[in-house]
Amino acid sequence: MSAVQSHSFSLQGFVYWLVLGIVLFAVLYPAGVIIFSSFETPGEKLVSGFGLQAWKIAFADPAILSAIWNTLTITLARQAIALPIAILLAWVIARTDVPGATTLEFLFWLGYFLPPLPVTMGWILLLDPDYGVLNRWLTQLPFVTKAPFNIYSFWGIVWAHLTTSTIAVEVMLLTPAFRNMDATLEEASLVSGAGVVRTITRIVVPLLTPIVGVVLLLGIVHSLQAFELELVLGFPFRFYVFSTQIHWLLNQQPPQFAAATALGSTILFLMVPLIALQRRTVARRSFATVGGRYKGHKLSLGNWRWPVSVVLLAIALLITLIPLLFLTLASFMARFGYFSVAKPWTAVHWSRVIEDSVFLDSLKNTLVLAGATALVSVVLFTLIAYIVIRTNFAGRAALDLVSWLPSTLPGIILGLGLLSVFLGTPFLRPLYGSMFLLIVATVISSMTLGVQVIKGALTQLAVELEEAARVAGGSSWNSFRDIVLPLITPTLLLVGTLSFIAAARNVSTVALISTSRTRPLSLLQLDFLVESRYESAAVIGIIVVALTAGVALVSRLLGLRTGIER
Repeated sequence: MSAVQSHSFSLQGFVYWLVLGIVLFAVLYPAGVIIFSSFETPGEKLVSGFGLQAWKIAFADPAILSAIWNTLTITLARQAIALPIAILLAWVIARTDVPGATTLEFLFWLGYFLPPLPVTMGWILLLDPDYGVLNRWLTQLPFVTKAPFNIYSFWGIVWAHLTTSTIAVEVMLLTPAFRNMDATLEEASLVSGAGVVRTITRIVVPLLTPIVGVVLLLGIVHSLQAFELELVLGFPFRFYVFSTQIHWLLNQQPPQFAAATALGSTILFLMVPLIALQRRTVARRSFATVGGRYKGHKLSLGNWRWPVSVVLLAIALLITLIPLLFLTLASFMARFGYFSVAKPWTAVHWSRVIEDSVFLDSLKNTLVLAGATALVSVVLFTLIAYIVIRTNFAGRAALDLVSWLPSTLPGIILGLGLLSVFLGTPFLRPLYGSMFLLIVATVISSMTLGVQVIKGALTQLAVELEEAARVAGGSSWNSFRDIVLPLITPTLLLVGTLSFIAAARNVSTVALISTSRTRPLSLLQLDFLVESRYESAAVIGIIVVALTAGVALVSRLLGLRTGIER
């Protein structure tokens, strides 16, 4: 398993080809079905031929063009604000002696793990222009004449995204990369007379180009896929984006499947050139930051240690404790949003949800789905990343490119593609509605993030570490097991946790392929929201938060025990 090995007919070569075949079938087949469907032309017998009618329908509507523009502006605003903040926060946590760095990092983990929909409900309770608590408090001031905040606005949507996941996930992904940097490089720069700012801009950031590029690209992709928050917050002021237009096309009578897949295919066509550009940039130079002489180091902040820690704690609490507090309040409210009724608080929603057999079945389904997804993801994604980064396998470039494709498709479109695959393939048809299909769907939807995170960790490991083991007489497997695996174990725990969380909160990908027998908590929560049972939805949200936060805490503790600095 070396970067300089050739792979003819061998067990390793067979494993590599097997992994490539599985990924190609699991990703390209549904993607191909989606693209193929976008060129279907309805006729008397449902499909009479092929043409561009669906594309004309998709892009001739001014509302869809407006939705595309809204998607691009939301994406630009989110990333322009989130990425610089995330880089600064991650650097402070990983590369300085700020007090409470471990706790601060976990709070950002928790910020990402909070389910977006119920957390958004918490922000609605705070920032609704009519009954929002914060707006009510501020309007009592003599110089405030109207509610200053409106969650149902462009910047309200941007704020909800930034505080529910965008900043948190980027800090979570960048912090390990900063931590794994060899301090020798920074020390050499400082000794040569460069200041701290110049060292960061000339040494640190360029070395982290792969992971920063991946984080930015993933952020753009996720922005293009955004659905739930725009659906909830955009509808009151008729603000539509790419994904909500796809949802609207699929829910028409009759559904406009071809037009919806045409819109979904557009993201794929837009993102493939960006993916190729990112791969080309990374391939031009080496970005290894952990070598045989790795040295950890943290910059002393001096008198700024505690003020900086307080600022970071305030930001972390803003995206975790505050929305979670109001989410908890919502679950105990007699009527969502009404604080002034005679008896505003009750626990009846909790007893009603927990005693429901449907909830117990959904909880079991969630545990099975999330647990299996995490295990399969860690094994499969590690194989994919290792083949791409550390081997001369002939198909590694194709494997790398295909691993990006799931993120280029909106979840609801990926679910539609998998639905078509399993219903249209005779030997797969019996698996429709099974837990196996849901696991396949959630693994595919998590593939891009998981593979790129592991690739970032492997990119930082110098090949000399494995070469030294082989020179000492160890086999390729021994060098991987004894050298590489221990160093990337914290990253694998992160990927497993991310996959668990993604499966536990996934809505769009599994919505079309689950049944009442396999429905997870995320879909049960969505059902409550559709039925306007917001209090019960908040109960489900808190339970999911408790489940995912518990897994995150265990993962974090294990990660600390196996981390590179230990």
